[in-house]
Amino acid sequence: MKLLAGNSNHTLAQAVSDHLDVPLTKAQVKRFADNEVWVTIDENVRGEDVFVIQSTSYPANDNLMELLICIDALKRASAKRITAVMPYFGYARQDRKTGGRTPISAKLVANLITRAGADRVLTMDLHSGQIQGFFDIPTDNLLAAPLMAQDIKENYEKSSELMIVSPDVGGVVRALALASRLNADLAIVDKRRSGPGKSEVANIIGDVAGRRLIMFDDIADSAGTLCSAAQSLMDAGAKEVSAYVTHGVLSGAAVERVKNSVLKELVITDSIGQPDHIEGVKKIRQVTCAGLIGEAIRRIANEESVSKLFD
Repeated sequence: MKLLAGNSNHTLAQAVSDHLDVPLTKAQVKRFADNEVWVTIDENVRGEDVFVIQSTSYPANDNLMELLICIDALKRASAKRITAVMPYFGYARQDRKTGGRTPISAKLVANLITRAGADRVLTMDLHSGQIQGFFDIPTDNLLAAPLMAQDIKENYEKSSELMIVSPDVGGVVRALALASRLNADLAIVDKRRSGPGKSEVANIIGDVAGRRLIMFDDIADSAGTLCSAAQSLMDAGAKEVSAYVTHGVLSGAAVERVKNSVLKELVITDSIGQPDHIEGVKKIRQVTCAGLIGEAIRRIANEESVSKLFD
């Protein structure tokens, strides 16, 4: 196999490379003076099984174009199979029509990746499972729950006080999977959205008084919902509240919001390359998903089952 890295998260790509003991393919992914993407593959990839590692995180459009152009370059270089490895799938929150005359951008992105020439997609914790059906090519959605469960076992003492919380009704299945792995109880925060990125807590389903709570979600963007839910849980009598989130988008004032919140800590994966400003923030901690992604790549290359990773 061959691994090709875009510019979105070179640190994660290198970690996956180290895990597989497969060097990154020599390539140039640069910009023209007018910011057009320019890609040159500096190795022979004819007949190869190539995995392009590229999250479509901020700047989402630039990173998406890099991915599409890398796929096109590989297709024209006669690669046998091209897998788009997207640890974070951007535009996933736009997965349905939320009103009149609105797009389904996740479907559009799926079409772009397919038409560019990708033969399959590997991603992690899609915002909603039905996005897999937007692709007409095989799509593997890795689950971060085993990774998070292992970290919780290592950092939180097992006790009857531990409780997993879904920060909204839509994330119940995700939170329940984590709670089952930890043999812990589940609570749900019922939040109501007043607009994109805006929400307020309406009810808390479950008795959280005196419990050590861990919220589990797929995306923390502005972190406003996460922090307001944590405050509501503390007001309801929780002993402490932590949060585990797969994709730390952390845009705008999110980092400051987490620092000033009642959260004990926010744990994120390295699916998105984080800017330097989160370094030194004691409340934010990263766990690597390189081993999980690397093992999935190895299994795909060897035509083995990927779902066995989560049994």
